[in-house]
Amino acid sequence: MLESLLADTRALIECESPSADLDAVARCAEVVARVGAARMGASAERIVLDGRTHLRWRFGAGPSRVLVLGHHDTVWPIGTLASIPYAVEAGVLRGPGCLDMKTGVAMAFHAIAALPHRDGITLLVTGDEELGSPSSRPLIEAEARAAGAALVLEAAADGGALKTERKGVSIYELIVAGRAAHAGLAPEQGVNATVELAHQVLRIAALSDPGAGTTVTPTLARAGTTTNTVPAGARVAVDVRIRSVAEQRRVDDAIRDLAAVLPGAVLEVTGGPNRAPLEAAASATLFARAQTLAHSLGLPPLAAAAVGGASDGNLTAGTGTPTLDGLGAVGGGAHADDEHVRLEFLTGRTALLGSLLTDLLTAVPIRPETTGA
Repeated sequence: MLESLLADTRALIECESPSADLDAVARCAEVVARVGAARMGASAERIVLDGRTHLRWRFGAGPSRVLVLGHHDTVWPIGTLASIPYAVEAGVLRGPGCLDMKTGVAMAFHAIAALPHRDGITLLVTGDEELGSPSSRPLIEAEARAAGAALVLEAAADGGALKTERKGVSIYELIVAGRAAHAGLAPEQGVNATVELAHQVLRIAALSDPGAGTTVTPTLARAGTTTNTVPAGARVAVDVRIRSVAEQRRVDDAIRDLAAVLPGAVLEVTGGPNRAPLEAAASATLFARAQTLAHSLGLPPLAAAAVGGASDGNLTAGTGTPTLDGLGAVGGGAHADDEHVRLEFLTGRTALLGSLLTDLLTAVPIRPETTGA
């Protein structure tokens, strides 16, 4: 299996696919479709949304029992292969996007191809995950609602741990409207938007709760127009990472309830929750099944990890679908020059994915409201 798995992975890696390059993503989608069809004996449905190409394989005529989710876009610009070519040496695979997550896509192909029965599986490979899934999000959420479980082929956490928790994300911009005045002649006639912003930034930062794992971080800020004018406008971006839906709501309510300190200043809040958290409860049953299956396959015991970064697993969990993430390759250096995959885990983790799919096809009930997508 390893030789053919590496050949499929190489074909995907050597078709560069930076998310922002629509032509490159479309070219890569064709390679992914070709490799997947050859391996699984089934053709993909091409779904183009806002110019981005996503691929879907649906096995069986009935509603989906399991959604297998991956992406074929990467963060690496065209030309990266010249400096970081595909290579396998000393048990390590390298190449742009190898860990995040073209090896995971190839693993999905091989795991599904090995199954004697596939009816009830939907495999979705999107082309804009690294951008936050702007076009594929409705597609992912619709497929998740129609499934009994979602398995996400993002890379494993350190040491091969599965990702049973991911923080949710909220993104805001606070806009302050003040009133301009000459800073030397009549500053008292103005309403200083920078001063108002300073008050609000301190209030926003105070919403963090380290004990709950909540970070509320003011980031990019801008204010004023010239050095001798009381600023009439200011704004700040706010990045929020949270572990629970309750915390996401608390922070959202607090940011929307911000009130101006300076007389005459006006506040406007844009944005809001972007991705719900993948909470431990959404993964618990699937993780327990994976642990049992890993033991039966003679694999090392599985560990669980909570991570801060978001993935499309947040989207599937946000629909109420049980979700297990980090089922892809084991390695390190995602988005960095030393991105790599450890070959010693590849065949075992692919076998685990196949066993989990078999288990879910027979053991996970389809939710009563499921009608297919």
